Amino acid sequence: MTSPSPQGRSFTVRGVAVGLGVGTVICAANMYFGLQTGWVSIMSMPSSLMGFAIFQLLKPHLRFPFTPVENVLVQSVAGGMAIMPLGCGFVGVIPAMNYLLGTDEQGPLSLSTWQLIIWSLGLCYFGVVFAVPLRHQVIIRERLRFPSGFSTAVLIRVLHSRGRSSSPQELDAATKGGFASLATREEEPLFVDEISSTAGDEEPEVSKDTDWAYNMRLLLLSFLVSGIFTICNYFLPILRDLPVFGTVAASTWLWTLNPSLAYVGQGIIMGTETTLHMTLGAVIGWGILSPLAKAKGWAPGSVDDWEKGSKGWIVWISLAIMLVDAVVSLAYIALRPIFATHAAGALVVLRERFRQSRIAALFGRTHNYSQIPSEEDDDQNQTSTTHDDDVSIISEEDGDLDDAPTEQQISNRVVSWGLLASILICILTTRVVFGDLVPLYAVVIAVLMALVLSIMGVRALGETDLNPVSGISKLAQLFFALIIPQSNKSSVLINLVAGAIGALQAGDLMQDLKTGHLLGAAPKAQFWGQIIGATFGALFSAFAYRIYTAVYEIPGKLFQVPTAYVWIFTARLVTGQGLPYMAKEWATGAGIIFAFTTLARTLSVGRPWRSWIPGGIAVAVGMYNVPSFTLARAIGGIISWYWLSIRKQSTTPLIIIASGFILGEGFLSIGLAAAGPY
Repeated sequence: MTSPSPQGRSFTVRGVAVGLGVGTVICAANMYFGLQTGWVSIMSMPSSLMGFAIFQLLKPHLRFPFTPVENVLVQSVAGGMAIMPLGCGFVGVIPAMNYLLGTDEQGPLSLSTWQLIIWSLGLCYFGVVFAVPLRHQVIIRERLRFPSGFSTAVLIRVLHSRGRSSSPQELDAATKGGFASLATREEEPLFVDEISSTAGDEEPEVSKDTDWAYNMRLLLLSFLVSGIFTICNYFLPILRDLPVFGTVAASTWLWTLNPSLAYVGQGIIMGTETTLHMTLGAVIGWGILSPLAKAKGWAPGSVDDWEKGSKGWIVWISLAIMLVDAVVSLAYIALRPIFATHAAGALVVLRERFRQSRIAALFGRTHNYSQIPSEEDDDQNQTSTTHDDDVSIISEEDGDLDDAPTEQQISNRVVSWGLLASILICILTTRVVFGDLVPLYAVVIAVLMALVLSIMGVRALGETDLNPVSGISKLAQLFFALIIPQSNKSSVLINLVAGAIGALQAGDLMQDLKTGHLLGAAPKAQFWGQIIGATFGALFSAFAYRIYTAVYEIPGKLFQVPTAYVWIFTARLVTGQGLPYMAKEWATGAGIIFAFTTLARTLSVGRPWRSWIPGGIAVAVGMYNVPSFTLARAIGGIISWYWLSIRKQSTTPLIIIASGFILGEGFLSIGLAAAGPY
C-alpha cells in the first residue's frame, strides 16, 4: 500500500507555542479535578480542535499553511503537558505525603516549591522516552487500535479536508494501522489555499459534525456557561451540595448532588456504562455498606471521617476491588500472548506429526509434487499475521514495516542515551528531594519495574482505551511491600514514592503517537514536542499545586483528595498495618466477587451482555468518591445515552460540549484560587 506523502512541517515554533497555551488550560483543569476526585484526561480531541481554531483565526497572518502534521504537534505538546498532574503525583501521592502521613511514618512531609519542581522534572521524562520503543512494538508491529488516538486522527483529517469525511477505503486502511493512511493527499487543498476559489463557486456542503466553526462555537459557549456557573458556586458554595434526597440523607449519609456542569461533562465522556457502574458503586458503598458499618459499630465516627467513620471504612472495600481488578486484567494481558503463541506452536507440531504419521498415509500423502508458488502466496508469506482477538502481530522484518521515513524517526542512540539520562535524572532528583528516607536501591528497582508495568498498561490502553494506571501503581506498591522490611520506619513513604514512579504516563502519550502515525506526522517531531510539553507541564503543575494548597484547605470540603487516601491506605495495607474492624472480611468477599466479574468482562469483549457486568474500577471509584460527584456523572451518562441511542445523533458535538464544560470550570478555578477562598 502506498500512503500519501504528508504535507507541511512537522515541527514549528508556532505549533509548540499554541500547544503550550492549549496544554496550560487542560493542565489547570486536570489539577483541579484531580484534587477533587482523581479524574485526569489529556483531552486529545478538544486540544486538536482548539489548536485548529487558533490557527484558523490567525490564517491571514500565516506565512505557510497549517497542516494536519502541525496539528498533531499542537496536540502532542498539549498532551505532554496535560498529563503531568497525574504523572508527577500531584493528585495523589504528593497530597498523601503532605497531609496524610503520620508522625510515626516520617510525616507529614512538607515539600517546598523548589522540591516539588525538582521532583516533577525527575518524573516527567522517562515515560516520554520509553514510549518510543513501545510505539514500535504496539503501533507499528502489533498495530493496536488505540481508539481515542484513532478518533482524534479522523477529526484532524476532517478538519483539514474542509469538512469532507474520510472514505470507507481510507478508514479501512487507517483501521489496519498504516502509516499516513489518513494523511491529506497532495491533490487535496489545505484550508489556507482558498484564494483560488471564484465568487461563483459554491461551497461544498459541510455537516455540522465536521464544521470547525460550529464545533468551536459549541466549545466556547459551553466553556462560558460552565465558567459562569463556577463563579456562582464560588459565591454560593451551597450549590455544590444540593439535598436532592432530603436533609437527613444529605447531612447524615452525604447523599447530595453537585450540579457541576464539569462533572456532567465527565459523565458524557465516560459514557453510560461506566457512569452507571459508578452509580452502582455509590449505592453499594454509601447506601448499603456505610449505614451498615455505622449501625454495627464498625465505623463509630462521623460518616465523613476518613479515620473513624464509614467514609474511610468503605475505602478498604473499594481498594480490594481495584487490586483484584488490576491483578486479573493485567495478568490476562500479560499471559494471553504467551498462551496464544504456545497454542499456535502446538497446532503446528500436531499438524507436522499428523503428516508424518501412518494415519496421514491413509488419507493419501503426496511426495512427488509441490505447489508452484504464486505472487499471492509470496505476499501472504511476507505479511502473514497471527490473529488473537483484537491483536495482530505482524511477522515482517522491521525494514518492511509500514512506518515513517528513517530521517523522521528517533535514532536508537537518542533513545538509548535518553532513556539512560532520564532514569539517572529520576534517581538523582528523588535522592535530592527525599534524601536518606528513600534508599537508592528502592528507587532503582522502582524505575525498572515501572518500565515493565508500562508495557502491560500501554497494551491495555491500545486494546480497551482504558489506562489502568491506578491498578498498575497498586501493583507497584504491592511489590515493594515484599522487598522493603516492615520494620523500616519509612516503609509507607518508600511505598508511596515507588508507586508514584511506577505510574508511568507512557500509555496516555501513546494515543497521541497513534494519531501522528495515522496522519503521517514525524515521530521525531512528536517526541520533542512531548518532551517540551512534559517540561512545561511539570513546572506548571508544581506551581498550580502550590496555589491550591496555599489557598484551600486540603483535605477539605472542596478538595477531598480521595486518591491520596487510596494511596496512603494501600501503602498501609501492604506494609502490614491493620484494617478497621470487619473491613478485612468484607474486602475479601468483595475481592472474590469482583475477581469473577472482571474475568467475565475480560472474556466477553464484543458480547452484547458485557455492559451488564459491573466493571471493578468503575464500582470502586463510585465507592471512594462521595455521591455528589457520582450522581452528576450519572446525569452525563444518561444524557449521552439519550443523545446517541434515542436521538441517534453524532457523538462529536456532544464530546465538544462536554469538553467545554470541563475546561470552563477547571480553568476558571485557577483564577478564583488566586483571588482567595470564598
